[in-house]
Amino acid sequence: MKFIKFLYFGLLFLSTHQVISQVNYTNQVKSRLKLAMVQMLVEGGNPEANLDRAVARIEITAGNGADLVLLPEALDLGWTHSSARVKAGSIPGGSTFKKLANAAKKNRVYVCAGIIEKDGEKIFNSAVIISPKGELLLKHRKINELDIAHDIYSQGDRINVCETEFGTFGLLICADARAKDFMLARSMGYLGADLILLPSSWAVQPDYDNNKTPYGGGWLEAFNAVCREFHLSIAAVSNVGLITDGPWKDWLCIGNSIYMGSGAKATQIMPYGADADTIFYQDVVLYKRPARGNSWPGFWRAEKD
Repeated sequence: MKFIKFLYFGLLFLSTHQVISQVNYTNQVKSRLKLAMVQMLVEGGNPEANLDRAVARIEITAGNGADLVLLPEALDLGWTHSSARVKAGSIPGGSTFKKLANAAKKNRVYVCAGIIEKDGEKIFNSAVIISPKGELLLKHRKINELDIAHDIYSQGDRINVCETEFGTFGLLICADARAKDFMLARSMGYLGADLILLPSSWAVQPDYDNNKTPYGGGWLEAFNAVCREFHLSIAAVSNVGLITDGPWKDWLCIGNSIYMGSGAKATQIMPYGADADTIFYQDVVLYKRPARGNSWPGFWRAEKD
């Protein structure tokens, strides 16, 4: 009996963790959009400069035909910067949200950005998706926060997706995508996300040698699994610049932002470095979903065969 139970759970594990082969869905295109990935400098504790920079990038990218602008994690105050305790604002009522919403509306683009949020006595590392009408479509509070940030940020308690004319957008923040077994990102697949947006703040120690150990391997592994299994796309944008406060003071945010398309194809990696402030435009193709709910395991088995 023990052997039978072991065999059953072993087969169950394999059936739900298979990595499927790449499939050509070029005849089942759902939509196309132009994504602007804004890998920008974020100065810790300086929301005025950061928001001016973000608004300027939104205007530039919209002028270049972008449908969706993706900005980094904690773009207003910087990740783990102590100013969060006094400068964080509400969502949607705070000044940071209002400036980004006004820019989205003025330029008629979707905007996704990381914002530090104050809600009562709690502070959250949050992110938003804003519509071209300046409306809040989705708010996410980071769940898989690094332990060194627990004394600043409270933990989020839910994930969700939102519908747009292009398809279904999912929203996570940085390390959420690398939770155990990539469970949060995989959950986005079950929720029907066509595109997962991931505002991030990727940092290394000052003496990190990127030539010896190229940054990003862990992110590519996480994205590859989810993009292949659920035939969705993931776009992650990190900021750049020196961290001036908090547990990683003097570390460097280094960009290296990543886009990975459906089936783990069309992978693009942006420049690495603390001064790699840049914009990258990605033509995104979203495909009709090949499965839903508990039809995924059957789809994976068919793909393997």
